[in-house]
Amino acid sequence: MPQYLSPGVYVEEVERGAKPIEGVGTAIAAFVGFAEKGPVNEPVFIANWSQFQNTFGGFLPGGYLAHAVYGYFNNGGGSCYVIRLPLGEEEAAEEAPKLLLKARTEGAPPTLKVLAKGEPEGLRVEISDGPEGTFNMRVRRGTEEEVFENLSLSKAKGVRNVAEVVNKESKLVQVEVLEAPGSLSERIPIAGQYEFQLAPASTQLVLKKAEPDLFVGDVAARRGMGNLQVLDDATMILMPDIMAAYKAGALDKKGLKAIQQAMLDHCENMKDRVAILDAPPGLTPQEVKAWRQEEAGFDSKFGAMYYPWIEVPDPSGNGNMVQIPPSGHIAGIYARNDATRGVHKAPANEVIRGAVGLEYQITKSEQDSLNPIGVNCIRAFPGRGIRVWGARTLSSDAAWRYVPVRRLFNFVEKSIELGTQWVVFEPNDMDLWERVKRDITAFLTRVWRDGALFGATPSEAFYVKCDEELNTPEVRDAGQMICEIGLAPVKPAEFVIFRISQYTGGAEVTE
Repeated sequence: MPQYLSPGVYVEEVERGAKPIEGVGTAIAAFVGFAEKGPVNEPVFIANWSQFQNTFGGFLPGGYLAHAVYGYFNNGGGSCYVIRLPLGEEEAAEEAPKLLLKARTEGAPPTLKVLAKGEPEGLRVEISDGPEGTFNMRVRRGTEEEVFENLSLSKAKGVRNVAEVVNKESKLVQVEVLEAPGSLSERIPIAGQYEFQLAPASTQLVLKKAEPDLFVGDVAARRGMGNLQVLDDATMILMPDIMAAYKAGALDKKGLKAIQQAMLDHCENMKDRVAILDAPPGLTPQEVKAWRQEEAGFDSKFGAMYYPWIEVPDPSGNGNMVQIPPSGHIAGIYARNDATRGVHKAPANEVIRGAVGLEYQITKSEQDSLNPIGVNCIRAFPGRGIRVWGARTLSSDAAWRYVPVRRLFNFVEKSIELGTQWVVFEPNDMDLWERVKRDITAFLTRVWRDGALFGATPSEAFYVKCDEELNTPEVRDAGQMICEIGLAPVKPAEFVIFRISQYTGGAEVTE
């Protein structure tokens, strides 16, 4: 309490008003996969396709990450996170654009390997003599320039070893000292200017063996999917390149199931995001049904599966079509749907932008066997384009059957969690209960007015209870405050039925 020690007028600010709860974002995707370049095992925030190209390169033949991100933005996606997986140190080094600098001794093998970080075009390396058997290196690309002086190949104490200095300080290149015969002075690179190749050496994703751990990773080590746990605002997770590994024979169906189950487990634990899964390629509807029920057997209210793969134009511009997993395009539709209608609207009956064909044309009778088990089909309709024709989760619980219901609860729960942080350590009394109840009621009223909750009035659509009945002395002594919230979510009209009969004009109709 303030102290008043001398006569006067005192003005105090008192917190009496409501603390509005703001709705959190619902459409930020997190992609995990392989790319041409860029930081490894590090979540990078990407705002548009051009930024992805600048950071991670373009389309990688044999890989699906770039296709997924492009489809995401093309279908209305906003910002996203991208986590690039490593291919292994040896493979990455050999794939990177490089220069092999020869030693000054005639006929000697290369003595220094210089690797480009990122785009090699316009990258130049200049070697010049330094004092007392040292050499200088200048690296330039456009207006960027880096100068390293008095370098040595020696690892002796007190000298500026070229690998230690350049690899620590350079943003353009990294170097490796190669084993070669001769004295240090004989092995110094030949002075002159060198240019990198105009294109990266790697043009094809080659996977020989991909263990599930490469994708699942580890939270403590911040590897693979373990990086997703630090992304508080991610609401969708996708791993399209597990299909690249599967298609290349580097991953079997058991490994595929293990990774997709890990995605679902991650979402179950985080409780604020959903996993968008791709069905394996090359399967008929009967085979997908067997995969879903017998081999995979997923049961989760935090995931959805889509089938079949879609066809898009080959980015090389040769006029051919390539088949890719649909998850990236689906995530874009989620984002587009949220922006135009709201998270409560089912992300279905929406055109997939960029898709020109399907791996498999599904009939209505075939979808009749897939829809009840939670396989969301993508179908081509004459005159209406290629559309998503399903909005079910992988849950066997009828209460969580639909994707929009799950995502609506994610939105409400996360919004309330973040909007009521001020409550922690407040005096746990009736005044606090009423303030919490008032703030949550105001937020849910806005949600109801947006059409996300079912009911003619707010009292029919939801209830908020926070009183002495819930917060007994025992509860308060445990340092807890309990608030009970009930929601009546709207659900999609999945089956639209019109009952038509013959009607004789003038006859009496009993309603």
